[in-house]
Amino acid sequence: MHPLLTRFLSIRDYLTDDFLGGPKPMTLATAINLQKGGTPVFVLALMAFHDVWTPTAWIYFGLHGSYGLIWLLKEAIFPDPSWQKRVTIGGALNAWVFVLGPYWIAPWLIVSQRIEQSPAVLSAVVVLYALGLALMVGADAQKYFVLRARRGLITDGFFARTRNPNYLGEMMIYSSFAIVAGHWLPWAVLAWVWLGLFLPNMLRKDDSLSRYPEWAAYRARSGLLLPKVGGRAGDY
Repeated sequence: MHPLLTRFLSIRDYLTDDFLGGPKPMTLATAINLQKGGTPVFVLALMAFHDVWTPTAWIYFGLHGSYGLIWLLKEAIFPDPSWQKRVTIGGALNAWVFVLGPYWIAPWLIVSQRIEQSPAVLSAVVVLYALGLALMVGADAQKYFVLRARRGLITDGFFARTRNPNYLGEMMIYSSFAIVAGHWLPWAVLAWVWLGLFLPNMLRKDDSLSRYPEWAAYRARSGLLLPKVGGRAGDY
């Protein structure tokens, strides 16, 4: 792994795990789940406060609200081990200030600015959201249950053509939210999260998986994020 990436990950992990020091009273999963589970309440409260009950607001509530509830269900049945690490209060606050909180900018814009999207856009958004949800939940379930049975590379199923179908699915989900907002600000938040969190995590995962003998063959037939189809060149 490149030394600059190693240094970046070290700083980022400190800001999330150990910032300001002191006791670690909660897991990172707790901080994340509070935001995910609180999303339907937050969006509905926004709608009530601004007295906005438009079709677009309701569709957004259904999309982002259901995602939060499905996330909690997923965490209850097959939790992600990487979220189980304990973090300081400062680390949890950083997670909220720099990632989890900004995810709520999209619903705030939609409701406070009374943004309306056409039925065609909303229909396309629902399709994008549903496909992304299937990818994320399916990939996370496959990874969890396969790794319970055996260690090693997962090279079939959701992972056959992309090494990070869960990240791809989550990016599709949040892209659907940003499309409904129709504003540049949610896209800026997503660019920060994807470049500052997702991409470094994917590169670190590649570095870890490279220790397996079958890694070279798997890397050649799969994309880092986008599925590699027909042996096309490029690792994206």
